[in-house]
Amino acid sequence: MIGNQALLLLMLYFLWPSTALPFITGNIGNLFGMPESDGKVLQRSKRGWMWNQFFLLEEYTGNDHQYVGKLHSNADKGDGTVKYVLTGDGAGTLFLIDEKSGDIHATKRLDREEKAMYTLHAKVLDRNTNAELEPDTEFNIKIHDINDNAPRFDKEVYYASVREMSEVGTSVVTVTATDADDQTYGNSAKLVYSILQGQPYFSVDSEHGTIKTALPGMDREVKEHYQVVIQAKDMAGQMGGLSGTTTVSITLSDVNDSPPRFANHSFRVTTVESTEIGGAIGRIKADDPDVGDNAKMVYSIIGGHDTFNITTDQATQEGVIIIKKALDYESKRDYEFRVEVINSEIDERFIQGVQFKDSATVKVTVVDVDEPPVFARNPYIIEVHEDTAAGSFVGVVLARDPDADNKPVKYSIDRHTDLERLFNIDSVNGTITTLKSLDREMSKWHNISVVATEINNPRQTTRVPVFIKVLDVNDNAPEFAMSYDTFVCENVKAGQLIQTISAVDTDEPLVGHKFVFSISATNPNFTIVDKEDNTANILTRRGGFSRREMSMYFLPVVISDNDYPIQSSTSTLVVRVCACDSRGNMQSCSPEVLPFSDGLTTGALVAILLCVIILLMIVVLFAALRRQRKKEPLIISKEDVRDNVVSYNDEGGGEEDTQAFDIGTLRNPEVMDANKLRRDIIPEMLFPFRRTSPIKDNTDVRDFINGRLQENDADPTAPPYDSLATYAYEGTGSLAESLSSLESAATEGDHDYDYLSNWGPQFKKLAEMYIGRSPDRET
Repeated sequence: MIGNQALLLLMLYFLWPSTALPFITGNIGNLFGMPESDGKVLQRSKRGWMWNQFFLLEEYTGNDHQYVGKLHSNADKGDGTVKYVLTGDGAGTLFLIDEKSGDIHATKRLDREEKAMYTLHAKVLDRNTNAELEPDTEFNIKIHDINDNAPRFDKEVYYASVREMSEVGTSVVTVTATDADDQTYGNSAKLVYSILQGQPYFSVDSEHGTIKTALPGMDREVKEHYQVVIQAKDMAGQMGGLSGTTTVSITLSDVNDSPPRFANHSFRVTTVESTEIGGAIGRIKADDPDVGDNAKMVYSIIGGHDTFNITTDQATQEGVIIIKKALDYESKRDYEFRVEVINSEIDERFIQGVQFKDSATVKVTVVDVDEPPVFARNPYIIEVHEDTAAGSFVGVVLARDPDADNKPVKYSIDRHTDLERLFNIDSVNGTITTLKSLDREMSKWHNISVVATEINNPRQTTRVPVFIKVLDVNDNAPEFAMSYDTFVCENVKAGQLIQTISAVDTDEPLVGHKFVFSISATNPNFTIVDKEDNTANILTRRGGFSRREMSMYFLPVVISDNDYPIQSSTSTLVVRVCACDSRGNMQSCSPEVLPFSDGLTTGALVAILLCVIILLMIVVLFAALRRQRKKEPLIISKEDVRDNVVSYNDEGGGEEDTQAFDIGTLRNPEVMDANKLRRDIIPEMLFPFRRTSPIKDNTDVRDFINGRLQENDADPTAPPYDSLATYAYEGTGSLAESLSSLESAATEGDHDYDYLSNWGPQFKKLAEMYIGRSPDRET
């Protein structure tokens, strides 16, 4: 490459005189300002410039400054009085001029790609006066290009795709390279594209860089990715030109040119009969080498099926077999059907001569499981008449084991649904009976749950709801629909309406209610008219009622229904007699009174009241006597009082000395009165004897008390416990002595239990246990 550039520079050097032709802006003179061959020199009065039009090679590598050209003016007589001055682009830095001779040199290597032309201005001055001898004149220095830049592509790596099975010459992508050299000069920037890698699959347009397919039928399933290397070379691709390369990654995009195929044309699926409807029992898979939407498949059962269905899992493209009808091992155990698969989208260009679907056989085997009992009906609706006696027949439920061995079944009622325990069921035959009489007016429906359980496998249970409807029986008599406040005026006339009554009945006959109202035909005061719409009018039979004679009338009304058996009742209508004005408006009525039983006079009421008062006085007196009664003391003699004697004249005693404890552990035998008289009393109540263990050694007690005493003596905030209270056995006194004389070895041998023999025969055994027992035996 270096040799080629040197050869090119050498050729340009020899061609330079023919390319650097003189360009004269003013008068035309020879190249160096010398006279022509005829001895005449053309002159101009105002301008006398003679200078060169210059081209300069870029990337000059010589050791000396590169010569550019020479400026000359007619005013220059060669006597040194003329001075040349250069201004403009790069003057004084890139370009220097000899102010005497006008020679211009380039001081640095120039790059045309950085700047292709420099514009400068030349002046001719008088050296002595600096006066301008010629006007300021502009000229250009053009940088001559050499092939010093290799082509460059826009991208280092191109990514492109083309559909598989494309025809030859299908355009894939166009790559573009550029050359920084002069496009208008020579072939330095004329590029030619060629393919270095990727044949014979692809080709490239040498002029425009367009990559095209070169082979037909390229299959993505065979090879999907291709790496193509493209070269761009300047100098029109001739030897010595510079080049650049790029990589093009080409991917074949998929088309639906491959049908789905089953790798195995027979599938076997096993499922249990208890699988729920809609549950999946198995999956089958067909293969499609295509990708994306071209690989989507649709599965279907050829001819359909009443028990199974198949759907497509869009995530895995598998066929999922689903149950759409309950399976029964005892009815049918094996199934067989054919499944077909086809692409959801088909490219018509590839279906000719190729069947774009496939089929396979699926065999399903049902496995038996222990199933729970099955009721003959679900639910049961049973009707029973109310007021039937306990134990009456209600209905029968029936369940059986659907398994082949038909295991026995027992029945029961879920008592959470029959909290009142109104019904019972026979555990063997499922007969439901009543435990109590039913009342439709209390509850019209009873909803219970019957449970059927396999005897051999209690975990297999089935529930069925049983709805028991209680049918109505005419067992309730009609009665007034409400409580009536009826009055009759004293000045009322005969036949006047005083009240309209109606009735209700809690029964519900099939043909509806029909009530009949009647009163005694001999009633002298009132009559009744049945309106035959379940209401009746009460009329006065006479006029002229008087409150003084009778302030209130009690009118019995008999109400009957029309159902079987006929039920009737008597309701009493209370009619008050009131004073009314002439228009019939009530003015005042006699006060309402409660009727009393016959024979209950005022004297009787007074007697009852006196009895109640006397009883209350007796109760109060008895309570007062009980409160004043004193309880006799258990022990009369003062000497017999056995208790802790508390001494209040000791310092620091306080509450702790009032707490009861066993005195025997602190008693000093020396202070006891051995001759003290004892009066034994038989106890009124017997308590179990608690035996006290003898204390053989008082070392532990002494160490404990001494330790606590030392702690309190050393504590300046503790009260001054200066003495220790010692109590006699029966409280005869207390003696304060030094702690060194404390003895607490009281044993049961110190006690005399002879008095136990005087307590009677019921304490004989106790006396035998303690009388005559020696301390030696105890130890």
